[in-house]
Amino acid sequence: MWFTSSYSNGAGGECVECALTDEHALVRDSKDAEGPMVPVRGTPWRSFVQAVKQGGLLSGS
Repeated sequence: MWFTSSYSNGAGGECVECALTDEHALVRDSKDAEGPMVPVRGTPWRSFVQAVKQGGLLSGS
């Protein structure tokens, strides 16, 4: 099942949707549900999510 970022404001801004499978996190543009999706393996996905939570991917950091 796809879910939208909790940071999405619903106003049509840049946003992603994710879906989790047994092996991957799937990522796609929320404005183009029929478009391409990017599969990301579990370990890199968890590292990415952790970095976001810690503020490590903020612009200018």
